[in-house]
Amino acid sequence: MEAGERPRAAVVVTGSELLTGSISDKNGPWVARELGELGFEVAHVLLVGDRPDDLAAALRFTVEAGCVLVVTSGGLGPTADDLTAEVVASFAGVELVLDEDMREHIAGILRRRWAARTEFSAEAIEEANRKQAMVPRGAVTLPPVGTAPGLVVPRPGGPLVVVLPGPPRELQGMWPAALQAPPLRELLGGVPPAESLALRFFGLPESEIAATLREFDSEIDLSGVEVTTCLRRGELEVDLRPKPGAAVFAGELHAALAARHAKHLVSTDGTTTDELLARALLQRGWTVATGESCTGGMLASRLVDRPGSSAYVAGGVVAYSNTAKTQLLGVPAEMIEEHGAVSPEVARALADGARERFGADVGVGITGVAGPDGGTEAKPVGYVCFCVTTGEGLVLARDPRLPGSRSDVRERSTDLGMHLLLRAAAPRP
Repeated sequence: MEAGERPRAAVVVTGSELLTGSISDKNGPWVARELGELGFEVAHVLLVGDRPDDLAAALRFTVEAGCVLVVTSGGLGPTADDLTAEVVASFAGVELVLDEDMREHIAGILRRRWAARTEFSAEAIEEANRKQAMVPRGAVTLPPVGTAPGLVVPRPGGPLVVVLPGPPRELQGMWPAALQAPPLRELLGGVPPAESLALRFFGLPESEIAATLREFDSEIDLSGVEVTTCLRRGELEVDLRPKPGAAVFAGELHAALAARHAKHLVSTDGTTTDELLARALLQRGWTVATGESCTGGMLASRLVDRPGSSAYVAGGVVAYSNTAKTQLLGVPAEMIEEHGAVSPEVARALADGARERFGADVGVGITGVAGPDGGTEAKPVGYVCFCVTTGEGLVLARDPRLPGSRSDVRERSTDLGMHLLLRAAAPRP
């Protein structure tokens, strides 16, 4: 590792079902985030099928890539295609040996799990037990969270290989034990601490951040800080990871980006809109109610995603039809007749109606044309009307045209609804 660089790590995820698209990989991104927070540069996340040659090739690739640490997931079960331990042993140049203590430990788990099941033979269970207790010589074993133990396997000349099970619950449950394993703890002792900084913006395209960085780079060298951006739930996440020795400069760049795009800034520490809104509602002792049409309850669902939301979510109504808008939330029929169901006036009435019906402090109304049909020249597909009202008399209204498919319009409407609620509950000075 050169001065000013971070040690490189890789994640190798095994499972043919991941390559066919049957399920999505959850382990690779999770492990990559954990490694980044520990101070590693995550150079590669590799997906390979349940084929020994492919796994062996991926491990050899990590050597060529200069990785000092490799974390694998999957392939530790009792079936014939669970061959990760065998392949890693070959990679480390050692043989597999039976760990008697681990065999007894797994046997106890299996006895408790299958004691009442008579359709499985004792011989088959014992064979599965023995297979999972075969470990590379010299490896540190990690206690099972399910039935498969994890492994920390040193290799002469590196990299160190951490072998974890495939089920995300088991992998995440085993992670703390892996970090405490002596070989990994020793490796971590030489890793510069992570000093990443985060920014979160709403309504700011990635191209604007890119333009700002180009402008700054023309004036001062930015190579000491790796800047990554990710657009998620309508918010632009900006992550600044300084190389060793560049922490002060990263802080200055962080402050400059926040100041340049202050109009769109959500948080300077990466805190999400959802977290900020929950915090603001709790601090003010407010409750919120929703009156939704085109989003079909997505905003209410987003609000109650967080634990403890019963303290600030009063309730919500999906008023999709005009009759529902009138009967459930008190939107005057003549208002709908005059202005149309998709109109700023109806959005305001939905917000007021939800707030009044549930006795809430703040109400939000959303009505729009999600598409793909139903648009007109005056109100095209993607036209959505929003309104947030409070008992204190605050009114926030928007009626943008949102781009994308039907699902895009509904998701973006939910994002904007959350931001308007945050502006009402935690207004800027």
